[in-house]
Amino acid sequence: MPEHIKKKLQEEIDALEHELNHELPKELKRAIALGDLSENAEYHMAKQRQEFVKARLRQLSRRLADLSLINMSNIPKDKVGLGSKVKVYDNDKGEEIEYNLVTSEESDVASGKISTTSPIGRALLGKKVGDTATVVTPTGEREMEVLSLTTIHDEAKA
Repeated sequence: MPEHIKKKLQEEIDALEHELNHELPKELKRAIALGDLSENAEYHMAKQRQEFVKARLRQLSRRLADLSLINMSNIPKDKVGLGSKVKVYDNDKGEEIEYNLVTSEESDVASGKISTTSPIGRALLGKKVGDTATVVTPTGEREMEVLSLTTIHDEAKA
C-alpha cells in the first residue's frame, strides 16, 4: 500500500480517536451538567457525534487493514490492475482518454485517477492492449478499447 494513503488514513484515525477520548467526554460532561437529559439537545448531539465517530473509526480501521493485505504479486503484470496507466479510445466520445487506476482514497477524476471500484475501473480490470471494455453507466453502455498499458510493475522497473 502506498505510504501516503496509509499516512492519510492514520491521521484521520488519530484525529477521531482524540475527539472520542478527549473532546467528546468534555462535551458530554458539560451537557450532563445542564440537567434533564431527556430534553437536553447538547447531550443528544454529543451522543450522536460519539456514535458517528465510533462508526467512522471502525470503517477506517477495516479499510486500513484491507489495504495492508494488498499483495503486489497478485497484481497482473500484463493486464490492467491497481496502479496501471491505461490509454483507451472511447468509441462513444470519439476520443482517447488516459486513466490511472488507483485506490478509492486516491481517486481524482479531474486528474485522470479513477478508482478500481468505479464503473470504468471495474470494466478495465483484467483487460489487455487491444481488448474492448464495456462500461455500464446510468446513461447506457460505453465501449472503450485499450490502446496502451503500463502496469505498476512496469513503473517499478523504470
